[in-house]
Amino acid sequence: MNALRNRVQLIGNLGNEPEVITLDSGKKLAKFSIATNETYRNAKGEKVTDTQWHNVIAWNKTAEIIEKYVQKGNEVIVEGKLTSRSYDTKEGEKRYITEVVCNELLMLGSK
Repeated sequence: MNALRNRVQLIGNLGNEPEVITLDSGKKLAKFSIATNETYRNAKGEKVTDTQWHNVIAWNKTAEIIEKYVQKGNEVIVEGKLTSRSYDTKEGEKRYITEVVCNELLMLGSK
């Protein structure tokens, strides 16, 4: 059961072009967001679509694949783990962010 701990699988569409950075160490980092949609009917019988946005990061080989083949609007499956971190803005405010650290990516198609 240890393999099931902190495991995330999402199917969604990229909301922006991936941002790929090459660090001083030579490692690559890709950052992007994906939208997942859930459709349901409310109490009045109206169709409602709920869109959730997820921040995703990927490292090294996965980041290289994303840089070459993935674009805004593409539908992808992302598998990885959830991480949370904080940082301070230039104004000194503390911000918190939750991200999916992607270790596998499958491209399904494009819009």
